[in-house]
Amino acid sequence: FQNVRFRYPGTEKDVLDIPSLVIPSGSVCAFVGPSGGGKSTIAALIPRFYDPAEGRILLDGRDTSAIPKRALRSAIGMVAQRPFLFDGTIRENLLLGDAEADDTKLLAALKDANLDDFVKGLPDGLDTSVGERGVRLSGGQAQRIAIARVFLKNPPILILDEATSALDTFAEAAVQDALGRLASGRTTIIIAHRLTTIRHATMICYLENGRIVEPGSHDELVANDGRYRALLAIANRRHA
Repeated sequence: FQNVRFRYPGTEKDVLDIPSLVIPSGSVCAFVGPSGGGKSTIAALIPRFYDPAEGRILLDGRDTSAIPKRALRSAIGMVAQRPFLFDGTIRENLLLGDAEADDTKLLAALKDANLDDFVKGLPDGLDTSVGERGVRLSGGQAQRIAIARVFLKNPPILILDEATSALDTFAEAAVQDALGRLASGRTTIIIAHRLTTIRHATMICYLENGRIVEPGSHDELVANDGRYRALLAIANRRHA
């Protein structure tokens, strides 16, 4: 990120102001902070759902505005808080990740996502209908289908936008295990709601009013005794 400012169309106030940020290839960078701080805006700018009002976002030194959107997005896998599943079968939803994948490859991706035993136990297996927006599945099952889809796509960049914040504790554990496997070897950007999911991050950026006010590792930020540590203390009290 180089001198990136962003404001939503029709507004005059910047919701993001990042003078400089480098996310090394293969690292894990997490963004935390209060609601409205700009976390999800970052997730939207990287694949160019929006373009910055000012500044540049570079990928391997190349301005993303010069990369065709199809090519850029083919290099990015996203797992959001509420995954998009269309009214079709499990197989059809998975094939969005790799249209040429055979059953062996589909089941391998489901295994990586901790969902293969569930699908194999269904009467129609991969041909089970998920319903509109995955209504016939639990939240954790729908999330793991979305994760399996990214395994099939196999992109070098992964964006996790509050991917476990809507799940209960049991479902979160299964999804978090699959996400850890998915992130291995990829450049990973995490938009975090639950701080327990980001302690391993290479770098954590505390965002407030669109600005990075505290960057560092988990240990560094705890030692700084600032906003991140205060947020962590609140989270710990909630789970006590």
